[in-house]
Amino acid sequence: MVRKALTLAVAIAATLTLATGCSSDDSGDTGAQAPTDVPSSAPTAAPSVSESPSATPTTPAPTVTATPAPKKLKIGTKGDDVLAVQQRLISLGYWINKADGKFGSTTQQAVFALQKAAGIGRDGTVGPKTQKALDAGIRPTAKSKAGSGYLVEISLKKQLLMLVKDGQVVTTLNTSTGSNENYEYEGQTYLADTPTGHFKVGRQIDGTRHGPLGDLWRPKYFNGGIAVHGSPSIPPYAASHGCARLSNAAMNWIWATDKIPLKTKVWVYA
Repeated sequence: MVRKALTLAVAIAATLTLATGCSSDDSGDTGAQAPTDVPSSAPTAAPSVSESPSATPTTPAPTVTATPAPKKLKIGTKGDDVLAVQQRLISLGYWINKADGKFGSTTQQAVFALQKAAGIGRDGTVGPKTQKALDAGIRPTAKSKAGSGYLVEISLKKQLLMLVKDGQVVTTLNTSTGSNENYEYEGQTYLADTPTGHFKVGRQIDGTRHGPLGDLWRPKYFNGGIAVHGSPSIPPYAASHGCARLSNAAMNWIWATDKIPLKTKVWVYA
């Protein structure tokens, strides 16, 4: 009986072991891990649009307004700006027929003279550089000294004709002297130069002199056939056959005011 009871107990224990599937090696486990459907190496799905971080709004670039270039005053311009320029030129001794707010040929001649005195571009218009010269009060300096009396100075380098009294420039005019180029006349070659030196006005013609090389308006001769005279063309550079050209309007003013009478001293220098 005892043997039968022991045999029955062993049989029951074996049956329990087969039923649970456990062994002494698994006694420390708390339970089997559940299988996963996604392998560990699978890529992570991209977030939906709604999950993306909100985009930073773009700030529009500020609108840049270009500063317009300063307006140049030139022939044909009218207004208060022109009047102010004319008045300033006159106050500095540059000759203009009248200050009337109209940029005409005599105003252009005065601007040429200022630009020559300042050593800047000679375009006959009033831009920033010319306005700066006006504001600075640029004017030429005489070579004659105090006590020299009244005379005409002609600077070949600057192409300026100046009326000077006791070493002080009274009036400045744009002039065009000899071009220093050769020219042909009656089969002969001549140099278009204006000789330097000290001279005096020896004769004059109150009218047009129909010369062999062209017309001279109201000339005042100071060196043989070389004269200060009026012309319709006075560029801002040396261009004559040897005379000192002035505008016809300037020559009329010189005659009307007797600015260059006979025997007036004329000093021409490089």
